[in-house]
Amino acid sequence: MNIKQLTYFMAVAEELHFGRAAERLNIAQPPLSRQIKQIEEALGATLFNRGRNAITLTQAGEKLRERGAAVLRELEDIKLEIKRIGQGAEGRLRIGFVGSATFGIMPNIIKSFRANYKDVNLSLIPMNNAQLHRALVSRQIDAAFARPALKDSEFVTRSLGSEPLVLAAPDTLLATGNASVRLADVEHQNFILYPEFPRPSFADFVLKSCEAQGVSISNRVFTMDLQTALSLVAIGEGVCVVPASVGSAQRNGVRFHRIAPELAQTELSVNYRIDEQGIHVRNLVTLAQSVARKTI
Repeated sequence: MNIKQLTYFMAVAEELHFGRAAERLNIAQPPLSRQIKQIEEALGATLFNRGRNAITLTQAGEKLRERGAAVLRELEDIKLEIKRIGQGAEGRLRIGFVGSATFGIMPNIIKSFRANYKDVNLSLIPMNNAQLHRALVSRQIDAAFARPALKDSEFVTRSLGSEPLVLAAPDTLLATGNASVRLADVEHQNFILYPEFPRPSFADFVLKSCEAQGVSISNRVFTMDLQTALSLVAIGEGVCVVPASVGSAQRNGVRFHRIAPELAQTELSVNYRIDEQGIHVRNLVTLAQSVARKTI
């Protein structure tokens, strides 16, 4: 018995009249009668007591009406749920992000998404760029906030803006408060770089940018992520070059200094697979670009 046949049965079971049921279904009575007979033969049970002037449900028919009603309600719920997911009102969205993105515009993007799509379940997963790339390829995440971008012919990258690099230094190192600093004046310090693995990484971007300005970084301390790097700066283990947005958050033991002349710009992007068809990703990217435009 298929859904169409179940619908036919339910019409007759509710009307208890083949003529009215056929009219309700917008079909002729003889085909409806044949369908009911086929259902009974398929199930091996008589569903209706057929009298001269009326029909009634048998015990088997009563049970099928009860269970059939539940099946049709569940089917309608499924249709509604799938429709809402298709419209972007429900479902899930898995987002990977580099740690430094949490200091920039990403929090506002996430807040905006939650406000507009309250019933979409968001999973937020911190990763480095290499992990983001693998997770997108293997479809473990749906979108990635990367710095600067994920290079792959199968990915679409949308830039969300750029910002300068600044120096995070212990608050006891420089007596000039949060004024600008020349890298040449601190090149003898330990430079805390992240991540250590895999390479190339943001660490290599910083080293190349320093080399381009003629600054040689000989004392290198590698760690795995931004938060650990800032913790090491706070206890006086060295200095660290970070995106300017990181300096927007107060951190005990750390001062952020503008680098003069400017060292380099770093870009934040949102990335997704080129074959991505989900509306949730499209909604996220649209919101991300809107927030980015307002921030500029």
